[in-house]
Amino acid sequence: MTAVTTSSPGSAPGSPALAYVHLGFGSDAVDYEEAWQEQRRVHAARFADEIPDTCLLLEHPPVYTAGRRTADSERPLDGTPVVDVDRGGKITWHGPGQLVGYPILKLPRPVDVIAHVRRLEDALLRTCAEFGLETTRIEGRSGVWVLGDPVDQRPALGGLKLDFDPRLEDEEFDARLNGPEYAPSNAGQRREDRKLAAIGVRIAKGVTMHGFSLNCNPDNTWFDRIVPCGIRDAGVTSLSEELGRDVPIAEVLPVVERHLRDVLEDSVPLPRAV
Repeated sequence: MTAVTTSSPGSAPGSPALAYVHLGFGSDAVDYEEAWQEQRRVHAARFADEIPDTCLLLEHPPVYTAGRRTADSERPLDGTPVVDVDRGGKITWHGPGQLVGYPILKLPRPVDVIAHVRRLEDALLRTCAEFGLETTRIEGRSGVWVLGDPVDQRPALGGLKLDFDPRLEDEEFDARLNGPEYAPSNAGQRREDRKLAAIGVRIAKGVTMHGFSLNCNPDNTWFDRIVPCGIRDAGVTSLSEELGRDVPIAEVLPVVERHLRDVLEDSVPLPRAV
């Protein structure tokens, strides 16, 4: 594994710089299991204070990963292999065109997991804003979202009014069996809420693992084989799709690094008041 490490300038006085490690992109994309093992190694070194807070940045070959809350009904129907992982959240996809970040940080005790997730969201929201795209949080759903139109203003599905949308009426409805009309990758055409960046983390011994994935210019039809993040009434999108032009990882990477530095290094991650 080839790693290029850069340390950010301008860190707060008395605090170590946040180190960025580029594990591999494009033809050097890193196998998920290999990256997971590297996370464990860096996590142990950070816990022992042998290294500063470190963010691994990379791209994966196509892979489905399932968090601890993933249900069998959310996995691929065709038996495509899924890597079960120890992070929170449900099933998602990683692959070409998606920027993945694993910030491995030592947090103050008592650890505030929600505050850590919010900081990652902040960095990604700022990144999207710099590209001219308005994104937001959605209550009860982690990650970064592009809001759809109000329900009564969305186009009808299959010529039916939204009142007859089977996803709203049938608890057994499965978009994976019903073609592109209901596919998560087509949520933009349906003017629905759509997720641009996913977040799933784990904190062990006060040190974070896993992190975020930001869709730059992936083939989002990979998401159509699963129920992304276990959410059936919304979909997925990318910077390229929303901005109407190709936005490669190389263009997004330095912007993400800068905003991660601002949020993770310059903020004071105090534990939640009791």
